[in-house]
Amino acid sequence: QVQLVESGGGLVQAGGSLRLSCAASGRTFSNYAMGWFRQAPGKERVFVAAISRSGGRLYYADSVKGRFTISRDNAKNTMYLQMNSLKPEDTAVYFCARKDDYSAYDGPRGYDYWGQGTQVTVSS
Repeated sequence: QVQLVESGGGLVQAGGSLRLSCAASGRTFSNYAMGWFRQAPGKERVFVAAISRSGGRLYYADSVKGRFTISRDNAKNTMYLQMNSLKPEDTAVYFCARKDDYSAYDGPRGYDYWGQGTQVTVSS
């Protein structure tokens, strides 16, 4: 069974930085693209960023381009989201997810396993 565990969330002031981690179980982590989504209070879960299986292709929501960087270390079975220049509107629960094979990167329907989420709160 695949398990995904996020960590690194917390409270940060606007303009600050956080680095989220997603640790994956299993021995086939490198066979799957991965993604980050977030859900703010009262809002739908939305796409943040995604990364191909080898890390060679990166995808970002327009709202985070230039501020967030997605990466992965397949030797550690871990995916990361470096978040810089944080804004109050980035406040949300952040989820990591494993990508399925034949769907787009920017929709939650394309991901088959999800972590429990980690809270990111950005104060003004």
